[in-house]
Amino acid sequence: QVQLVESGGGWVQPGGSLRLSCAASGRFVSINDMGWYRQAPENQRELVATITSGGTANYADSVKGRFSISRDNANNTVYLQMNSLKPEDTAVYSCKAGVAFRSGPLQYGMDYWGKGTLVTVSS
Repeated sequence: QVQLVESGGGWVQPGGSLRLSCAASGRFVSINDMGWYRQAPENQRELVATITSGGTANYADSVKGRFSISRDNANNTVYLQMNSLKPEDTAVYSCKAGVAFRSGPLQYGMDYWGKGTLVTVSS
């Protein structure tokens, strides 16, 4: 079983910063892509940022220049540094990890999600 646990959410005023963390634990071979997604009330879940195991990052246009994704492969952790936060960034932020397993000669992958952490940006 693989668990993803997010932390770092909370309330912040517009223009402020927060740093989210997501740590993966369990028995697996490796973690491939990791990412952050968010869902605001009455909206669909949307991609915020993703990062490959090699460190290549991809961002939604709405967060480019303000958010930065990074990862610590040794500790199976992904981070999201959020700067210049806006009220429209308010949402539940969830991390996703593509996890690789091995069963005998076979290797396969599965996606796992964390439960999410609430980020509220308001004055």
